[in-house]
Amino acid sequence: MKTREFGATGRAVGEVGLGTWQLGAGWGEVSDETAMATLRAALDAGTTFLDTADVYGMGRSERLIGRLLKETRTPLYIATKFGRFNPPGWPQNFTREAVRQHTEASLQRLGRDAVDLTQLHCLPMDVMRRGEIFEWLRELKREGKIRDFGASVESMEEADVCLRQEGLCSLQIIFNIFRQKPIHTLFAEAKRRKVALIVRLPLASGLLGGKMTAATSFPANDHRNFNRDGQQFNVGETFAGLPFAKGGALADALKPLVPAGQTLAEFALRWCLDFDAVSVIIPGAKNPAQAAANARVSSLPVISPDVHRQLADFYTREVASHIRGAY
Repeated sequence: MKTREFGATGRAVGEVGLGTWQLGAGWGEVSDETAMATLRAALDAGTTFLDTADVYGMGRSERLIGRLLKETRTPLYIATKFGRFNPPGWPQNFTREAVRQHTEASLQRLGRDAVDLTQLHCLPMDVMRRGEIFEWLRELKREGKIRDFGASVESMEEADVCLRQEGLCSLQIIFNIFRQKPIHTLFAEAKRRKVALIVRLPLASGLLGGKMTAATSFPANDHRNFNRDGQQFNVGETFAGLPFAKGGALADALKPLVPAGQTLAEFALRWCLDFDAVSVIIPGAKNPAQAAANARVSSLPVISPDVHRQLADFYTREVASHIRGAY
């Protein structure tokens, strides 16, 4: 596993991390046994960056990571998020008291004295613009409760607001072959400010895995069923904001560009890693085999400049006009 420096922290992390939304809830059922085996497989494959949130399974994902931390001596970088947990819920979550309450709860579930990285979890724009919440995070950092803070955002406008905050360590963004806007609106400034970029949904909720068809169905408790048109939260979090049928057709159209011996999933993850502004990608996994396969992408060769140009043209010509939601 190759490593990259994580922003201005001075710490190196494995460039393929693990997103653990799948291990909490929202992607169908995953047993505790399978979840723990998935976490262990990721570590065995060289993953050192784990991303979670207090609301993933209402604390379940953090508790599972807490169990892992008790059984391993591997130095891990743990990133969590807050702002969507209930109680107290919106808008009470955006008070100094609630920020501290959620932080303490995450520390307890993770079994740590300090969180490596705490992130705002896609908060309302007006809360981020006011800026008070960032000062409360600075307080927690001064107290040693958190080592650094960042923000998970939905749009490039939100990213720009957060970039202006003193001490911001990282931004977590949706970025994949179907969501290329950050290349032109965010990457240069993030590099200039030494803000780490965490890439979530690099496979567009599985569309870029290349195995879905129009007939593919999902369990009732899978967000790809109950949020595919933004019924519960931002539509961009599901299939990168693309209508499912259209996204499947677009994924099929990419397959001729995939090098021999690679899968579409490997190709899509490699594409994300080819951008040096990216600090770490956090594909999810629901079983050990998926976690190991994701990590192997670190060893794949870079994609040729010609294919990169073709993918940029494909996005502009075929994809961009179909994306829905904040972007």
